[in-house]
This record gives sequence, structure tokens and C-alpha cells, in this order.
Amino acid sequence: MTWLAGFRSAIAGYKYYTDFEKIYKNVDTIKVELNIMNSLIGSENIEEDFISLYKRYPEILKCIPILLAKRESNILTLDFDGEHLWDFRNANYEIDEYIVFMRETGIFDLMQQKHIHSLLDYVTGVETGLDSNARKNRGGHVMEDLVESYIIRAGLEKDKTYFMEYRPLLYI
Repeated sequence: MTWLAGFRSAIAGYKYYTDFEKIYKNVDTIKVELNIMNSLIGSENIEEDFISLYKRYPEILKCIPILLAKRESNILTLDFDGEHLWDFRNANYEIDEYIVFMRETGIFDLMQQKHIHSLLDYVTGVETGLDSNARKNRGGHVMEDLVESYIIRAGLEKDKTYFMEYRPLLYI
């Protein structure tokens, strides 16, 4: 077990903690829509202003899920009327119903009460938070690679004397 004694106390390189390249790429895909939506920050008539914006720029819908820390374009909600599967790429509800969604989820309050000053900055922060979850996956892959390098140095051969993922067959 001398190879085990050679393990390092950390596995994290500089890129381990946050994948800023991915964050900036994700934000960049909706930055125009976010900047259009910035005009709602501090609005006294946010619902009416949202309707006006939507009529001119219907593509603003696609940036709404990330305001709730969701990357998927569909969001399922449940209320007294039943289940609602909201599509933010291809509107499947009337704009008045999207207004209810934004009111009930707190998005309008977030903007109207000036809890934030820039949706672009806010979403960059949301993306950074979501990326921290991806760090767990990065950590697992880094550890796999690190352990594998020690196994190879010990003289073992992949898929012959060691296997990265071994799944025995189960017979029922």
C-alpha cells in the first residue's frame, strides 16, 4: 500500500471550483433578453409593463426559468386548479397566466422592489450557484483520474487487470 501513502491532501486544481467559461456562456445566450427585462426593475406598473415588453419582445419568456434557478425551459407547478406545465420557449399559456406565474413565484417582487439592480448580474450569480452543484461531478471525475494514475503507475492495465467501472452481471 505504498501507493496509498503517495496520495495528495487535495484534488482541486484552479478550474475545479467554478467553471466560469460555462457560466459566461450560459448567461451570454440570454443577455439580450435579460437586459430588456432590466427595464422592469423598479417599475410601479410591473404587470402592465411586462405585457408591453412581451408584445414587443416575446423572446423574453425564455430567460424567466433561470430567475428561479432553473435551466430547463419547462416548469411544472401545482395549485388549486391542478398541474401546470409552463413552457418558456414556446408559450403554451396566455400572457395573463404568465403574469400570475411571475407574481406567485416572486419574480415580479424581486424586480419591482429593487431587490436586485441588474438581471445580468443576478443570473451570473445564479449560474455560479448552480455550477457549485456541478462541482460534485467534477470532484468525482478528478478523483477517478487521480486514482487511475496511481493504478497505472503500479503497473496495472486498464480493462485487463483493472476496470474503471465494473458492473457484474446479475442473474435472476
